[in-house]
Amino acid sequence: MTTEKVTVRTIRTMKKRGEKSVWLTAYDYPTAVLLDRAGIDGILVGDSLGMVVQGHETTLPVTLDEVIYHTRMVARGLKRALLVGDMPFGSFQADENKAMENAIRLVKEGGCEAVKFEGAGRLLGLMERLVSSGVPVMAHLGLLPQSINAIGGFRVQAKKRKAAEELLAEAKRVEAAGAFSLVLECVPQEVAKMVTAELSIPTIGIGAGPDVDGQILVFHDIMDLLPGYQPRFVRKYAHLGDTVTEAVRHFINDVHSGEYPSHDESFSIDDEVFRKPAEGIGDQTGGKESV
Repeated sequence: MTTEKVTVRTIRTMKKRGEKSVWLTAYDYPTAVLLDRAGIDGILVGDSLGMVVQGHETTLPVTLDEVIYHTRMVARGLKRALLVGDMPFGSFQADENKAMENAIRLVKEGGCEAVKFEGAGRLLGLMERLVSSGVPVMAHLGLLPQSINAIGGFRVQAKKRKAAEELLAEAKRVEAAGAFSLVLECVPQEVAKMVTAELSIPTIGIGAGPDVDGQILVFHDIMDLLPGYQPRFVRKYAHLGDTVTEAVRHFINDVHSGEYPSHDESFSIDDEVFRKPAEGIGDQTGGKESV
């Protein structure tokens, strides 16, 4: 892993080299710091925040201002990873000029380095305008969560030959419109493999099998932070939900039993608020005092 800053050009070059790019979602500063430290290539501030942070049933209620708010937090925590901001439902469908303004707000106010929006068709003109204006675009085809009411639920897309051919044609159109990458969500792995082979831009899969140019998952899913149904394509790399619950129960028990706070965790008259840092380590508090 290199510490060199990842850019749109980096992601495209990785495809040429046969290297997989790895992506996760993030919605706040501490998560961004940890993912960046681990060496993630790209971070998406997705409208999935509506479901995993806000508790909605779908992504539809998320607003542009909310995405900007979360993107700004994530941007502060990154040194290496490429940051992409999601354009939420209603921020780009109605008016192309307004969509341009909204995308530019994501870059100027949110601090992202590229934007993502779902679909193609009549949105290809918007994609071309953004790219020509200096705003890189990540396209998104296959399952489109913002169209959940139209497609009747979360379903695997492009399962039949005609639908697969249409998906490939749309993928070629977003490539021609200037997208630097393409998210393929919930499509058969054979279809994703075909699309990937036909495109010069990298494909980023989520539920699209192993033959794409990169993978993206939702951070809360792979860390098993929330109970309930999770998609088949999610692999759980930790069980932080159980860890957090157990830790909080331990804290509750310690308070009830009088085990917390101990003498060492309490102040005497002449004590300082913060412990002195270990020798050779700088003051992590920056000299600030607690309020």
